[in-house]
Amino acid sequence: MNTIEFPLRETWSDLLKRPTNTYESIEPLVQNVFNDVRKNGDDAIKIYTEEFDGVSVAKIAVTKQEIELAEGKLDSELKEAILLAKNNIETFHNAQRTEPISVETAPGVQCWQEKRPIAKVGLYIPGGTAPLFSSILMLALPAKIAGCKEIVLCSPPDKTGNLNPAILYTAQLCGVTQIFKVGGIQAIAAMTFGTQSIPKTYKIFGPGNQYVTVAKQVATRYNVAIDMPAGPSELLVLADDSANAPFVASDLLSQAEHGVDSQVVLVTTSKTMLKAVEREVEQQIQALPRKAIAEKAIANSKLILVKNDQEALDLIDEYGPEHFIVCMEDADFFVDQIQNAGSVFIGNYTPESAGDYASGTNHTLPTNGYAKQYSGVNLDSFMKQMTFQKVSAEGIKNIGPSIEKMATAEGLQAHKNAVTLRLKSIH
Repeated sequence: MNTIEFPLRETWSDLLKRPTNTYESIEPLVQNVFNDVRKNGDDAIKIYTEEFDGVSVAKIAVTKQEIELAEGKLDSELKEAILLAKNNIETFHNAQRTEPISVETAPGVQCWQEKRPIAKVGLYIPGGTAPLFSSILMLALPAKIAGCKEIVLCSPPDKTGNLNPAILYTAQLCGVTQIFKVGGIQAIAAMTFGTQSIPKTYKIFGPGNQYVTVAKQVATRYNVAIDMPAGPSELLVLADDSANAPFVASDLLSQAEHGVDSQVVLVTTSKTMLKAVEREVEQQIQALPRKAIAEKAIANSKLILVKNDQEALDLIDEYGPEHFIVCMEDADFFVDQIQNAGSVFIGNYTPESAGDYASGTNHTLPTNGYAKQYSGVNLDSFMKQMTFQKVSAEGIKNIGPSIEKMATAEGLQAHKNAVTLRLKSIH
């Protein structure tokens, strides 16, 4: 890890850059794949699956038989763990339901707002270096609670041309309606345009690598919405001498093992803690099965020593971390004032892994600084807010003259006429 002591504010922008390629460097490849999938559908999908994933898949749709076989391949303890997480996630997202809002803005003028589900949603579930079946819980459950009619899931096949049994089991458990063995750019393109097998969707959700992130952004050119630009995972831990160094190191490594382009950052007001965490990272990384991946991510990560709490807060808000762990004696100072973070984890016994799996919050979060303007996925992400109004004869008499004056001032005579005719009919 790279140690930086008391960085000057004018250096923060460069210091906090993510280790990812730029949109401009990836976009041409993404656009070529999109054009091909739009033109050639399933045939293009199969070609790119062989090229990018190294496997030939004859049928990209998952069958009922494959789903039934998957459940038998999972041990009972894992299924119990998935069910516990499912219950907590459902509990938290069910609590996000809100009632319609209705108000009479003027006598005879009734306005109200209701939420309606997005009919067709696409879920992207990474499965390359790790089969992230937990992301299905985070996406399919709120989609089902919201009432989405079609929940389409795409995930890259393994080297045998299959999906991990945990992905199939969890998808079936959470109400996914169709599952496909497709990953990467081609999966996003398929859910954008539709192919012979894969339905077109209205909004695409899910984390992924930098290629998937750019593909989702390109999808927005074709009248498809996305949850957010959620790219490679990242974590920032803020710790002082009240923190537990082994815990902090384990949290940093838990994100570093996601992928070589993941980034983890420690911000601290204590040089003693900085050194202790650095030693712990070096020791703990040796025992990780994904050591090679974690080492590459750690090489791009940083240990930053700052002067005081206020400077720490300012730097963290500048970074806008996806995950933010607070292990400080005065944790409330940061919890109360942080503005830019996807999800916040408070105290020595709240690992980021809790939010990844089973606390109940959603782990699909904005990365790459997008926490400054995006929320993480929630129940409302799968819904649209529609407004309604009903104006009576009394109501149009009350607001009609004002509408006429405003329409005239804007030079929109037909707008004025639509009101004038109604007012004349009343007298």
